[in-house]
Amino acid sequence: MNDSILLDEESYEADHVKHSIGGMGGHIFRRATHLSMSFIPWLYYWHGEFIAGIFGINPIDFVIIVVVTLIIAELIRLKIGFTIVGQRAYEAHQLSALFWGVISVGAALIFSPLVGVNGAAFGLPLILGLGIGDPVMGETRRAGKESRIVFISGLVTVYCVWLCSWNLLGTPFLFALLIPPIQVASEWPRLRWIDDNGTMVLFPLIVVILLSFIAL
Repeated sequence: MNDSILLDEESYEADHVKHSIGGMGGHIFRRATHLSMSFIPWLYYWHGEFIAGIFGINPIDFVIIVVVTLIIAELIRLKIGFTIVGQRAYEAHQLSALFWGVISVGAALIFSPLVGVNGAAFGLPLILGLGIGDPVMGETRRAGKESRIVFISGLVTVYCVWLCSWNLLGTPFLFALLIPPIQVASEWPRLRWIDDNGTMVLFPLIVVILLSFIAL
């Protein structure tokens, strides 16, 4: 068994349909789940007070409860060793992409500086950069395009997200220029135990937090 941190070329398979539970249908479901992440910032920043208020708590506490609940569910899933439609066969024995997506999105909502319209100027583009950018790169790679084209496709997509956020939400222009290349590059490391659903948000989030102390 290879326990190295990085996946080697032989271990990595660009066409994930082969390993997805449910085949092409499962793969499409997985991509649809990715894209649905785009609604989470809207729910949180525009309706979070109302949703959390139903339970008598604030939005951050609501996010923490959801994240902790899904962590517990993931640990139970790993203990039993099963997968659901859209997951990949190897995720029966390791933390899933869904788990890392929950962790990273939760972290973005909790720790992103509250700037711009409804405080969404950082959290929203971080999450949309993952929710839209990752599927674009994944499908470009699955189509057999070379790495340079994959990177450019992701960079164009994520820049569109951040520049729209700058224009509509008041994201500082410096961040809209600097963060997209970092976010796209964060998809690249083929880490064995950390899915890019985690790295594409957590790595740039750290940069956003550190840079905000200097630039804001």
